[in-house]
Amino acid sequence: MHLFWLTFFCCTPGEQLLFTRVFLTRTLTKQEDSLTPILHNYSIFVFIIGQDLIKDLKSELSGNVEELILALFMPSIYYDAWSLRHAMKGVGTQERVLIEILCTRTNQEIRDIVNCYRSEFGRDIEQDIRADTSGHFERLLISMCQGNRDENQNVDYQKAQEDAQRLYQAGEGRLGTDESCFNMVPLVVAFHYPHVNLIYFIDREFSGNVECGLKAILQCALNRPAFFAERLYYSMKGAGTDDSTLIRIIVTRSEIDLVQIKQVFTQMYQKTLASMISSDTSGDYRRLLLAIVGQ
Repeated sequence: MHLFWLTFFCCTPGEQLLFTRVFLTRTLTKQEDSLTPILHNYSIFVFIIGQDLIKDLKSELSGNVEELILALFMPSIYYDAWSLRHAMKGVGTQERVLIEILCTRTNQEIRDIVNCYRSEFGRDIEQDIRADTSGHFERLLISMCQGNRDENQNVDYQKAQEDAQRLYQAGEGRLGTDESCFNMVPLVVAFHYPHVNLIYFIDREFSGNVECGLKAILQCALNRPAFFAERLYYSMKGAGTDDSTLIRIIVTRSEIDLVQIKQVFTQMYQKTLASMISSDTSGDYRRLLLAIVGQ
């Protein structure tokens, strides 16, 4: 690593940016256990050179390559907070980004994201959600921001049975839907009472963003890698590619469960994630994605 910095300091600014790209590609290609060395080197760069490498990269790069490299240089919690801020910034709201992050992260990750959002952007995420969403979808996201879902794997069967009954009364057993009950019922019901078909209830009783949010919570409780595999597939399926979703999922899951996501992707769609990326992207952008994903 000392050789890296010695070579780096001898380069012109333009060569330094190119050198950074090569370093990123080679590091990722080695399939290191963690991308932490990259982030560590970024911190050293800012401390010693007195420059912000991210700003330099933004001035020299563009398009999907820029978005991908910047995502790689951001710590994961900051990247999630940054993605949420940009999903609600300006005109319109990217509801699918809010769902993908707030409905899939662990309690500790949610609490860290909320704190990072406040410290880095000087804003309260709950206030931003209330300003950009409404109704049951707003209530669902605010609930997710608390980071206090029951993650206990030990099942209280009596309580689960009571929850199943409440769920029935909130949906199938009455005219209309008591949405607040759906927000409160622990997803442990889905595991231990398969006759309580939550997907069926959600499909029938909800629509729009709140339906997508509830399904995301349920799918992640049952099989998190399958949820992200499906999101990746539909980001590339058909005409055009949802590059922001593709980048966001690959970067955020690369050190968590990307191996499992790749396996499930192959099982679900009879093709590898790498092969689909290869057919949907090109150039440096494709090479960097494949360096992260592997074969």
